[in-house]
Parts: sequence; structure tokens; C-alpha cells
Amino acid sequence: MASNDKLFAYNLDQIVPLSEARLHISDLSVQRGYGVFDFVKVQQGCPLFLDHYLDRFYQSAQLMHLEVPLSRVELKQVIADLIDRNQLPEAGIKMILTGGYSEDGFTPLNPNLLITQLPLTLPSADKVAKGITIMTHDYVREVPEVKTINYSMGIRLLQEQKAVGAEEVLYAKNGIVSEFPRCNFFLVTHDDTVVTPAKNILKGITRKNVLTLAGRRYKTEVRDIRLEEVLQAKECFLTSTTKRVLPIVRVDDVLIGSGKPGEVSLQLLQDLVDLEEEQVAALRGN
Repeated sequence: MASNDKLFAYNLDQIVPLSEARLHISDLSVQRGYGVFDFVKVQQGCPLFLDHYLDRFYQSAQLMHLEVPLSRVELKQVIADLIDRNQLPEAGIKMILTGGYSEDGFTPLNPNLLITQLPLTLPSADKVAKGITIMTHDYVREVPEVKTINYSMGIRLLQEQKAVGAEEVLYAKNGIVSEFPRCNFFLVTHDDTVVTPAKNILKGITRKNVLTLAGRRYKTEVRDIRLEEVLQAKECFLTSTTKRVLPIVRVDDVLIGSGKPGEVSLQLLQDLVDLEEEQVAALRGN
């Protein structure tokens, strides 16, 4: 496995050593925090659900009026080349599209594309077995349907999270919950209905997969969720590319259900792991 100082990245229009990847300070990602990105998990050398992530990446770029300088075919080839060069069987591919170098520090010009691949660590079995604590915060992301590079609120809340022992922060505006800075939210009602918020969210690829998997075993609903309902839920969990399905056992100072990861959450985690393994087998032609 390559060490970070021996990894390669796509920088503007070529693959270079990661240590040599650069952006000029006039880029709008530096000047104004303007840009979009997406993140793909690589498992056993295979980029999982790549087409779904590329769909979202190109849609985010379009909604922010940025043109991706590579076609889908070209972008897939760059990703394949990076995977081949870096030899990281378990990793994350991050695609970042910035506002480009701006003469006035405000107006987007030609977007810059950066792609990196770094090692990935999934939640430990112990963390899954114990579940996590989260805190809530009165906030809703700007343009939540776009995966922008603006994570200012989530980063600003890190110290508060640490102070209260929370793993993540769940945004809830006017009593309606939406999402975490980097994850989607689900709850399980006492009749085992799996519910996830309908609006003011980024539509995660793992969220999409979990909804499909849940629909094979349980009733599912996509709708508004009030914070009071969260606190009274049988189970809660979050989903993301890097965390899969992670049970939530405490919200603020309230225990959820029994205070332990629930059967539905753990079943959906296993179903997702199985789906990922099926995807790897399909991509490897097994």
C-alpha cells in the first residue's frame, strides 16, 4: 500500500504526485469557498456505485453554474488511472470542482478539477456495537441539494460537539430535522417503519441504497420529521459513504429506545455490506 507521500492526484489537467498538487490563491474555492465535490468509496480496488456519484457530481456542478472540464468517460478513465497508480484497495476518491481562477475574486471563470485518493477507515465494530451520541443544532444548509465545499457550520460546531461528547450534529430548523453535515438521518418507528427526511437535504447515495434495502423488509416513508418524533423513536441511525449505517443511541441528553443499537439498524447495515460485496463481485466479473 502506498504511503501518502507516494500517492498521485489529478491536478487541473494531469496526474501528478499528490505532494505537487497546487491551486493558485485566486481560485474561488480559496477566495469565496465556491465549489462542489463528491466522494466515492473504493473497495478491493473497485469504485462502488460510481455512476450514481457521477450523476450527483454533474448535477451539483450544473446547479452551481460550473462546467466539469471532463466528460463522464474521461472522468471515469482518470479515476481508473488513479486507482491503478495508487494501489489503495480500500480508499476514498474525492472529486473537487472549484469556481476557477477569478480576476475580481468573485466571478467564476474556468472551473478547476482536482481528484485525490486517500486511505479510508470505516467505523470500528466496537463503535457500531455501542452506537453513537449526537447533538442537535438549529440550522439548515444553504442550497442543501448541492454537495458544496462549504462546511463552515459543521466545522464551527466541532468544539461544541467535543465538549458534549457528540459524534455528529443533526441540523433541525423550526423543529424539522434535515441532515448532518456529512450524513443523512433515519429513524425507525415503533412499528418498524423506516423514515428519512424529504427536504432540505443532500440526497445521499448510501441513503438511496438503504431506502431500497429497507423497502424489501419494512415499510418506508420519506417525509418531514419533527424533533419530538426523533426523541420518541424506537431506533435512529445515520448513513454515509464512509460510515455506512451507524446506529444512534443518544440525541442530546435523551436515550433513543433501549439506548442500544436496534435490530433494524443492524440488519440494514448487514444488508448494505452485502450489497457492496455484490457490487465488488459484479465489477470484478466474479
